[in-house]
Amino acid sequence: MAPGTGAHSRKPVVGVTGNAKWWSPSWFSIRMAVWLAGGQARRISVRHHWPIDQIDALIVSGGDDIHPSLYGEEEAPKAHYDPDRDGLEQAHIAWALKHGLPMLGICRGTQLINVSLGGSLHIDIRARRKLTSNRGTVLPRKTAALRASSCLAAVTCASRLRINSLHHQAIDELGQGVRIVARDLDGFVQGIEPDGACQWLGVQWHPEYLLYRPKHRRLFKWLVQQCRQAPQSQ
Repeated sequence: MAPGTGAHSRKPVVGVTGNAKWWSPSWFSIRMAVWLAGGQARRISVRHHWPIDQIDALIVSGGDDIHPSLYGEEEAPKAHYDPDRDGLEQAHIAWALKHGLPMLGICRGTQLINVSLGGSLHIDIRARRKLTSNRGTVLPRKTAALRASSCLAAVTCASRLRINSLHHQAIDELGQGVRIVARDLDGFVQGIEPDGACQWLGVQWHPEYLLYRPKHRRLFKWLVQQCRQAPQSQ
C-alpha cells in the first residue's frame, strides 16, 4: 500500500512513534488527539509494530534524551538513552521526508527531526535559563512567540501561545532546510518547520496535554487534513 493511498475514502492512519512502556500517558493522549482530529492512530515502538508503508502521516513523540553521538557529543552523566528507539524513529523520519508524508514532531521528536537533518542540541539548558523556570509541568505556564509568516502561526491561528514544558534539552544548530518559527522568553527554540513547503511541523512543548485549548488541537487537525489533501499517487 503506497503512502497516502485511500486516505480520501477512510480515516487517515497516523503512525505515532514513542516509547514501548505499557503505561504511556503521551501515547494515550496523542491517540485521543488524532481521533478528535478525524484520524486513527497506530502505535509504533520497538515493541509495537505497524507497517511503515501503511501510514498516511507520522507523529514523533516525546521521551528520553536522544543519544548525543547522533550529533557529535558525549554522553551526559546519569542520562537515560534508548538507541533502539533512536534508530527506529530516524528510519521513520527518513521515510516521511522521502515520501512527503505529513509529520509532527513533539518535544524529543522535534529535536530528532532537527538532528536527522544534520542539526545539534544543547544537552542541558537548565543553567542557561534566566527568565523561565526549569520546573517541568504539563500546564501552560510558559509563553512561545511565533513567527508571523510561519506555517505554525497560520495553523494555530496565534502569534503567541501559552505552552507547557517537560524538556531540559533544546535545539542548538539547525539542520539543513530547517527554520526557527517559535521561541520562548529565554530565546530557546520552541518551534521549527521546513524552509520550503510545510510538509512537517515541530514543537518543543506537548500539545497532547493541552487538548482543552483549541489552538493546540489545531496541530493535530492540520496533520490529518494534510493527509486528506495529499495526492493519492505518492
